[in-house]
Amino acid sequence: MGRPYLSVLVPAYNEERTLGQVIDAVLKVPEDLEIVLIDDGSSDGTWSVMQSRVDGDHVRAVRHLTNQGKGTAIRTGLTHARGQVIIIQDADLEYSPDDFGSLLEPLKSGRATVVYGSRAFSNHSAFSYWYVVGNRLVTLMTNVLYNCYLSDMESGYKVMPLEVARSLDLRAHGFELEPEITAKLLRLGHRIFEVPINYAARSREEGKKLTPADGMKAVLTLLRYRSWNPRPGS
Repeated sequence: MGRPYLSVLVPAYNEERTLGQVIDAVLKVPEDLEIVLIDDGSSDGTWSVMQSRVDGDHVRAVRHLTNQGKGTAIRTGLTHARGQVIIIQDADLEYSPDDFGSLLEPLKSGRATVVYGSRAFSNHSAFSYWYVVGNRLVTLMTNVLYNCYLSDMESGYKVMPLEVARSLDLRAHGFELEPEITAKLLRLGHRIFEVPINYAARSREEGKKLTPADGMKAVLTLLRYRSWNPRPGS
């Protein structure tokens, strides 16, 4: 079987309710793609949903027996990905695969090698005022520390060649994954191209897992990798 153009990495932890809809939406995208599902030690029916969708061609699944965090799940996904380009797709319904086309266009046209989806946080998509403020503060810290101009560093939609993703030597276990990816991309000299995307935030009761403590971890991660160099053991 030939190498697909796009690998969609879908980490999931207790996302039985929405996972099937996300898979259906991704499979409708008119791209040569594969889906790599990663069950991060779920205690609900997430793994059963994944097993029911595996077809040995477009959809594959791997499982962590214990919960290890989004960062670890993505690292696992990267070892199984076969596509030329990867995109991270959360297993909830906050991000829409309908945006894949606009995210991939800058790569296909040669305008960029790394693309982020930027959330507008308009009143119909932002659930929490303080969540938006926290996101903007962490993004501001990124811009100051790395002399860049991003609007949404924490965006879950990050698109890049598989080889670039693997070169980042990711170490994060949890949600500090997003600032680690961004810091290392910038340290490697990549210019991050942003495109607007749709976003519909869910509440804590609906399963949102980010907390204010994750914002502090993000800042510490940005500081940690300010002097990172792509050398063995760095």
